[in-house]
Amino acid sequence: MRIVFAGTPEFAVPSLRAIVDAGHEVVGVVTREDAPLGRKRVLTASPVAAAAQQLGLPLLKANRLDDAATEWVRGLDAELGVIVAYGGLVREPLLSLPAHGWINLHFSELPRWRGAAPVQRALQAGEQRLGVTVFRLVEALDAGEVLSRDSRQFAPGTSAGAALTELAGFGTRALLAAVDALAANPSAGEPQAGEASYAHKLSRDDGRLDLAAPTGRVLAHWAGVTPEPGAFVTHEGQPLKLHAVEWAADRHAAGEPGAVGAVDLIDGRATLRLSDGALVLDRVQPAGKPAMDGAAWLRGRGGKAELS
Repeated sequence: MRIVFAGTPEFAVPSLRAIVDAGHEVVGVVTREDAPLGRKRVLTASPVAAAAQQLGLPLLKANRLDDAATEWVRGLDAELGVIVAYGGLVREPLLSLPAHGWINLHFSELPRWRGAAPVQRALQAGEQRLGVTVFRLVEALDAGEVLSRDSRQFAPGTSAGAALTELAGFGTRALLAAVDALAANPSAGEPQAGEASYAHKLSRDDGRLDLAAPTGRVLAHWAGVTPEPGAFVTHEGQPLKLHAVEWAADRHAAGEPGAVGAVDLIDGRATLRLSDGALVLDRVQPAGKPAMDGAAWLRGRGGKAELS
């Protein structure tokens, strides 16, 4: 099938490569424009752009699917459009240009968690079973007919970044199944069923952890906001990012009355006491400094600290 692909981040790359490896003809790739990255703000091509160039595919860099992008796609004579985390909306007349329309690989079990941050919001809510859904793109948000699904269980404390990487890998199976279903039956698809929920885009403030919450809830919150926008607490009036944490196995590390937020070295590890348990701070980043080992950070403060 002649396919135009739209995507931007690293976790869209496996889908692009899977379509090519399956023998489909990718007639064009649309991705967002180069963006400044890192402390030096170096202008960098998106991961999908880099993959498209490696594969020798026609490439359009555009931050909006506007009239110019529509005309570019029109000239490709694609049979199907595939979008995976492009970062922009597909509207008419672009929506109807490919003969079979557009399909989207979405990282949730629709209709749950429609919107921009499905994996992050699901993890924040304490969900461990995460899925992917391939559906027909329509003008309403993430509301089109479903072509294929897949899901699996994740361990508590799996970060959104790690979960997205895994979902991006096994989600290619559902994506290829959807393409095959449309090739065999252009009218394939079933309406979404169940209660819809919305996954709002994350802001920096969403990364602030509530240390008064139960340990499981704190860990779920951390998972949902890692690596972006990043989990943080406050130490001496400054933000302290928590890049890597884990549930403390020792029950003797559980919180004591009045001790919530205290960090001590227990068995050589920086251990944060909470109301009903504790988390080990494996990697932290103080304000204005690089990330470092949590125990090393704590030893630099005499082996004790108070977080809020």
